[in-house]
Amino acid sequence: MSGRARGGKIRAPRRALTKDDVDCESVWEVLHRAFREIHARNASQLSFEELFRNAYKLVLKKKGEFLFENVKSLEISILDTDVKSRIVDLATPSLLLSGSSETSSVEKRTAGERFISALTKSYQDYSIEVGMITDVLMYMDRISTAEGRKPSIFTIALGLFRERILRAAVSEELSMSILDLLEMTLLDMIALERSGEMIDRPLIKASCRMLENLYETITEEESTKLYLTSFEPKYLDASRDYYRNEGQLLLQEADATTFCSQASRRLKEESERCQQSLSRVTEPKIIAVIEKELIAAHIAEVINLPGTGIRAMITNDKIDDLRNLYDLVHRIDQRLKPLKDAVHNLVLEVGEEINKSALQTASEKQQPKAPEKKEPGKGPPPKPLNQQTVAAVNWVEEVLKLKAKYDKLWERAFRCDGVMEKSLEISFQDFINGNSRAPEFVSLFLDQYLKSNGKDKTEAEVDALLDSGVTLLQYLADKDILESYYHKHMAKRLLMNKTISRDVERSMLSKMKVKLGNQFTVKMEGLLKDVELSENLTKQYKDYAAKLEAKKSSKVDLEMHVLTMTVWPIFTSESELRSCVYPAEVAQVKESFEKFYLGKHTGRKLTWMHHMGEATMRATFKKDGQAVTYEVAVPTFCMMVLMLFNDHEKLTFDEIQQLTNIPTEQLIRTMQSVAVAPKTRLLKKEPMSRDVNPTDEFSHNPDFKHQFRKFKVALVSEQSNKVENAEERKETQKKADDQRGLLVDAAVVRIMKARKSLTHQQLMTETIQILSSRFQPEVAMIKKKIETLIDREYLERGPDPANPSYNYLA
Repeated sequence: MSGRARGGKIRAPRRALTKDDVDCESVWEVLHRAFREIHARNASQLSFEELFRNAYKLVLKKKGEFLFENVKSLEISILDTDVKSRIVDLATPSLLLSGSSETSSVEKRTAGERFISALTKSYQDYSIEVGMITDVLMYMDRISTAEGRKPSIFTIALGLFRERILRAAVSEELSMSILDLLEMTLLDMIALERSGEMIDRPLIKASCRMLENLYETITEEESTKLYLTSFEPKYLDASRDYYRNEGQLLLQEADATTFCSQASRRLKEESERCQQSLSRVTEPKIIAVIEKELIAAHIAEVINLPGTGIRAMITNDKIDDLRNLYDLVHRIDQRLKPLKDAVHNLVLEVGEEINKSALQTASEKQQPKAPEKKEPGKGPPPKPLNQQTVAAVNWVEEVLKLKAKYDKLWERAFRCDGVMEKSLEISFQDFINGNSRAPEFVSLFLDQYLKSNGKDKTEAEVDALLDSGVTLLQYLADKDILESYYHKHMAKRLLMNKTISRDVERSMLSKMKVKLGNQFTVKMEGLLKDVELSENLTKQYKDYAAKLEAKKSSKVDLEMHVLTMTVWPIFTSESELRSCVYPAEVAQVKESFEKFYLGKHTGRKLTWMHHMGEATMRATFKKDGQAVTYEVAVPTFCMMVLMLFNDHEKLTFDEIQQLTNIPTEQLIRTMQSVAVAPKTRLLKKEPMSRDVNPTDEFSHNPDFKHQFRKFKVALVSEQSNKVENAEERKETQKKADDQRGLLVDAAVVRIMKARKSLTHQQLMTETIQILSSRFQPEVAMIKKKIETLIDREYLERGPDPANPSYNYLA
């Protein structure tokens, strides 16, 4: 009979565990107790080998999910009950009210350090404990990771620390999380340190390291570190506000030096803070904050601060302050615009004063100086410099002094920066070329120290001065004008035998050639060549004359310069080239030389430059029955006049002119020099007056005396200092403009011949580039020359008037 008992239940019999089965609950109970001991830091008695086997069994029997979830629940319990309570208890009112003025800095620091210390220690202990548990669950992690189902238990545990601890509220009354409180405390500690107080840097470093080890997600991507996503942005925002306010305060209360020192100190402090307290990844970001909020926002105003800015720094040679300022500007602007502009303006300002002073000196009338007494054993005192030469020398010396000052600043303060070097070059170019007489002044300066009256200086001193003068050549825009002046000055030095030495002249030309090229010096080299050839020619003529019987008794010693007209800058009028009547002794030697020279060089023509010659004569005067002989250096015209009185007692002006054929204007100056000038009245004039009239009579002056046995007679109004007057300066400029026109013509033709066809803008650009090494051509001049070349059928216009171009006509 079958059936079932009324009211009862049928139960399946419980299956007994075999040797291959695992009791999950009992195994987990063992692991649970062990993990509790680990979190209690009481794991010394545990057998990790046995614990590993238990975890291994569960995973092996497909109980990995069961094990994972139980461990996760255990960690949540540990964090919620044990860890969190220790940290929350330290969130004291003094800490929570850290922004209040009622809390002292000592209380802030003490409460903050306790809180941070507890939190970081809890994290460090927890990390160690979870690491030990992870070792026990190594097999579970390996299988889970291999199957791609779950992250490691260590990652999960740190994620739980982030969520259950850092993201937990400090209290039920406040919405602030523990992480918020930590970050606020860290920022307060940093603020205290910025204000000069000492803080526990290793403790700050430990808390930042904790945030670097925790991530926003379990994928643990580098960019999701809590340090980068949470703390660093708040730190940078707080720093922006701090340095924005500090910059404004410094600008109001501090001077430029203090501002720059403070900014540099802040940069160093923040760099050290990132290395020792925060994280190196933050260093470039916080440096950028300082550069923007503290430096870039205020540096232009700091540079121009009255009384303490860059003007005062440069005036007082504050090298360290300038270097500091340069470093700050270089951080925010590689082109150094605010610094360049300020320095440029200062150079121009000082340069304009130098220009103004020089032009004022040049325009002043020279005041006569009291004669200097002759010192025993020495020759006559040096002749005072012409006012124009004084102005030129002073101008160049002031420019060189200013350049030396800025060269020193560039090297020591601006760290030899290429941008500043170019800026200074432009600044000096602008103010130097702002002086319309700069080329003439530079040439006069060089002339002054290349003349023989510069022998009071040593060779090294002269060389240094000339080197300094050459450095100015690179700044001159009108190098062709300089070439014209230097050419004239050098020619007169050589002709008047006033050069310090030809070796120095060659050295100077070599220096110029390096700066300006061969084309600049080719004519000047021709001057030296002619002078040397003339010396050899003089020696050859003396040998020739010595062999002639008729010349043995000659009392005239001839030295000549044979000049190539295309090389020497000699401009003469027709009246100066007219034939003059030389004294018989001189005429005989002159004719002898002409015969000698033309015999050696057939087909050449000699033209005598009477107005450029000089003679040394012996003049004897009797005084109280005693003969006094003077050695007098005179211009050629003076010599011709004086020698007439060897044969004549008295002559009128007209008679002298008939006997010599000297042009009237030149003869008037000559007679004023030898009969009117107080110190050189070798002749007596009747009637005595400054003006010379045709009927005036001249005779030997028996009462003449001079304090020196050797002296020189200079023509009245002679510009022995080689300085041009206003008319001559205009003439020089006109000749330069004419020469420039030829150079523009040549440059345009050369360019078009090579390129065949160019647009208007391309032709203008290339022409300016070619000519800029000699002068800065004006656009109007180039356009005018292009039109002329079109009229002369060298060029033709392109077909499109809207896009102007030119074609070369072969």
